[in-house]
This record gives sequence, C-alpha cells and structure tokens, in this order.
Amino acid sequence: METYLLDWANLLLRWLHVIVAIAWIGSSFYFVFLDSSLTPPEDEQLKQDGVSGELWALHGGGFYHPVKFKAAPPKLPEHLHWFYWESYSTWLSGFALFLVSYLWSPSVYLIDPRIMAWSPAGAIAAALAFLVVFWLAYDTICRTLGQTKNGDAKVGALVLVLVCVAAVAATHMFAGRAAFLLMGAMLATSMSANVFFWIIPGQRTMVADMKAGRPVDPIHGIRGKQRSVHNTYFTLPVLFAMLSNHYSFTYAHPQNWLILIAIMFAGAAIRQFFVMRHGYKLGRNPHPWKYAAVGVAVLLGLIVWLKPAPVAPAAAAPAAVTYAQLQPVVAQRCVMCHGEALQSKGVRLDSADAVKQHAQMIYQQVVVQKLMPLNNATGLTDEERALFAQWFQGGAVVP
Repeated sequence: METYLLDWANLLLRWLHVIVAIAWIGSSFYFVFLDSSLTPPEDEQLKQDGVSGELWALHGGGFYHPVKFKAAPPKLPEHLHWFYWESYSTWLSGFALFLVSYLWSPSVYLIDPRIMAWSPAGAIAAALAFLVVFWLAYDTICRTLGQTKNGDAKVGALVLVLVCVAAVAATHMFAGRAAFLLMGAMLATSMSANVFFWIIPGQRTMVADMKAGRPVDPIHGIRGKQRSVHNTYFTLPVLFAMLSNHYSFTYAHPQNWLILIAIMFAGAAIRQFFVMRHGYKLGRNPHPWKYAAVGVAVLLGLIVWLKPAPVAPAAAAPAAVTYAQLQPVVAQRCVMCHGEALQSKGVRLDSADAVKQHAQMIYQQVVVQKLMPLNNATGLTDEERALFAQWFQGGAVVP
C-alpha cells in the first residue's frame, strides 16, 4: 500500500510540477523577449510619463501595446499583477516530488555504494546541503561582484566555475541519476531563491516608496533584472537535468560529470542565442549565430563521443535462452523489488505469466536503456543482460 500511494503522489506531483514549471518558464521567456524587443517610445505623452520602451504585438486576434517605465509609473494602477506564484509553486512541487521520489528511499535512489557508501541520513543531509550551499555561494558572488566594473562578466565566470565544481562533487558522491537531478534541483532552488529574496522584495520596496511618496531607488530594478537574467540562463540546463533520468547513457557514463557540464554549457549557449536574436532584429548587436553554433557543436561532439561501441556476443550466453534459464536471474536480481512484498511501480515479476506480460518493458529497461535494476543495486551483469536480450529476441517464450 505504501508503494501504491507513493506512486500516486509521484504521478500527481510530477503533473503539478510540469504545469507550474511551464507557467514560470513561459512568463520568464516572455519577459526576456519583451525586454530585448522594446524600442524607445514615439508618443510624447509616453516619454513624459517616463516610459523607456514599448512594443506592439499581435496575438490571438488582438493588438497589444506593453510599455516599460524607466523607474516607476507616475501613478500606481488599482490592479497590479505580481509574478511570483509560478516560481514558488514550481519549487514547492519540485521539492515535494524530490522528497517522495529520492529522499523517501535514499538507499535506492541516492546511494550507489560503488561511488560512496553513505548512511541514508548522511545522503539526505548532503543532498539538502547541495541546495543550500550552492545558493549561499552564488548569492555571495552576486552581492559582492554584481555591481562592480564588468560585474556581469565576473559573476558569470565564477558561477560557471561553481557549477562545474558542484557537478564534479555531485557525481562523485551520489548515484549518477540522482546526481544529475540534484544539479537541476540545485539550480532551480537558486532560481526560486532569486525571486523570493531579491526580485519580489525589491519590487515591494519600489511599490511601498511610491505609495509613501518617496523617490524610487533604481537599484532595486537593476538587481532584480540581474537575477532575472541569471534565471533565464539557468533554465535550459535545469530542464536537461530534470529529463536526464530517462537516459542512462548520460548519467551512467564513467565521465558523467563532464557530460553534465557540457550539456549545461550547451544549453546556456543556445539560450544566449535566443536572448540576443531579438536585439539583432533591432540592430542592437551582431547576429548571435556563434552562440547557437557553439552549443550545437558541443551536443554533436557528445553524440559522437558517446556512440555505443560494437558489442561482441557474450560467450556465456547460449544461442537460445529459455525461461527456465532466465528465471533464476529474475529471482535473484529483480524479485527483490518486484515481488509480492514490494511490487515497485505496481510491477510483479515473481511468476512466468507476469514476466511474459511485462516482457517488452523488461527488454527496454534492462537491455536497451539499462535503467534497471536502479543504480544496478542487485549487481546485474552484462552477461545476464544478454540473457534477457536473447530471451526477448527469441520470442519471450514462457512455459
């Protein structure tokens, strides 16, 4: 019953997390586009009101005319929309999902004894520390260097180094699948913390100053904009990290830390292309194709590097495999998590009929993707995987 309820919690939280993440990323991408596409106002009244940029757009059969004020509008409107619940809901649902998927069963999901033989409590504490320590280090870098000369370049370089160090540390402390997801959670936590600790408080201060008739300090807008820009560059690396648990050829590779860094770098470079292309259309900067080219080149290089080597047939595996030959392997390697007592993911493999029913899934998970056993906790060998392959390719026959 516990496994069944956890599966439902996992499903519903994952659904919620995707929905609110789409809302957050969508609004983030839109406002980056908006800032990059604004042009100086032509209307004299807009100039007198302190408008620094405007945009005319057409969507859904209607015309839109958003404007941006240099500091603050002359008068606050009665209804002011705040963009923060998208961020908070994404983090809260993501952390809840991380709790029920990884922290609830650290021995299964977080710990790979071949990498580091943690205690469950130690693994949980270290995973949570990743989220907190990275944010503190990143925030310190932004606060101390963000407003100095060439501050953006300094912050960008140091954050890149920080991400690389974190990637190496995570992949040498946790199971590969958990390490990749933890890196995504770490960056996503910093994104939401930017909203919670800097962007929204700065905006609240601006609104409070306007209501009190005090001058609005532009530093709040500058800091908020800086953190918002950081968030947009974190987005594509975070999305890759969250999706990577479906592709074991990335996180199970001996140099998984390098793969993680390379793909995150490629994602940030490609995002830079999309950010700058709006400015290119307005003649503000050269065509940013070089950023996209670098990102695509890195991905193509990874595709070539990670291509599977030809595998010779396992000498230990006979030409034809019967269920009688496969059953002892299933009993030893699979039934521990997929038997009558546990039934992980609602799957039982303790009978011939059950194995036959899930034959296609077994082949995909065990042979093609090599996702199971999770973190290879039961020590399934390559020769045993070959037995599964030959049994399935021979028709998956059971008595």
